[in-house]
Amino acid sequence: MQKTCHNFRAMACDNVIELYAPTSALADEAAHAATREVKRIEAKYSRYLADSVVSRINAAAGIAPVEVDAETALLLDYADVCNSQSDGLFDITSGILRRAWNFKATQPPSREILAPLLPLIGWQYVERAAGHVYLSRPGMEIDFGGFGKEYAADRAAAVLLSYGLRHAFVTLGGDVVVTGPHANGAPWHLGIRHPRKENEVIATLPISSGAVATSGDYERFLEFAGRRYSHILDPRTGESVQGFQSVTAFAPTCLVAGSITTIAMLKGEREGKAWLDESGCEFVAVDAAGRAARLLL
Repeated sequence: MQKTCHNFRAMACDNVIELYAPTSALADEAAHAATREVKRIEAKYSRYLADSVVSRINAAAGIAPVEVDAETALLLDYADVCNSQSDGLFDITSGILRRAWNFKATQPPSREILAPLLPLIGWQYVERAAGHVYLSRPGMEIDFGGFGKEYAADRAAAVLLSYGLRHAFVTLGGDVVVTGPHANGAPWHLGIRHPRKENEVIATLPISSGAVATSGDYERFLEFAGRRYSHILDPRTGESVQGFQSVTAFAPTCLVAGSITTIAMLKGEREGKAWLDESGCEFVAVDAAGRAARLLL
């Protein structure tokens, strides 16, 4: 078995596929197929592309329902489950807040700037029936950014498995799926980044299968008056959530791992810790003071 490494860029991040295959030709074919799958999902659901499914749904807000295929319907079903499980905090209509938030700015938006956007947020205003979806309020938007990359990581791994490659490591911008251990049976070793020290890790953990995702306040943020404002926003207020510096979760799929970490961040330290404990997943959470809590099953 030969080990190869394939690098590519998609979804605004650098990505890597490491795999073992009996021949270099099979490795290249499988890696290219997995890469195409990631780029297919990006093209289909990116809010930045005018012809994407998400853009077409958003353009029809308050006008007419839009027909969706089975894949999109399943992702909307998943968004519904996340919304329910998070008591409304995980809301894919809250992406509209990006109109107000600019993390290259020197200060956060005022309440006056946020206020007009809040009536456009609410999963309850999304109507779904008979293979169609309708945003009932003009100006509403949905955004798959909260789970699109994680879904793509899972799909890339599924493509590799379809080629019979059961020893592979996929990472999309830090979200990881492992189809199986190294060819010799040894686990892959995954470093969890320190949320305040870019070149340090807070833990290095072995992983032989499953997925890992991290949410944190260190990728996109701004600092103002001694406070850090991250890109994770409360849909009820439009404000940046406060609490954990980062949360990393281990789950059977990256989609589930990413949702668990995002919901934990949205809930804040006390409720978020309880949510993590109840999730049944292994996790590493770093609180506001930089202390790491771990539950390794």
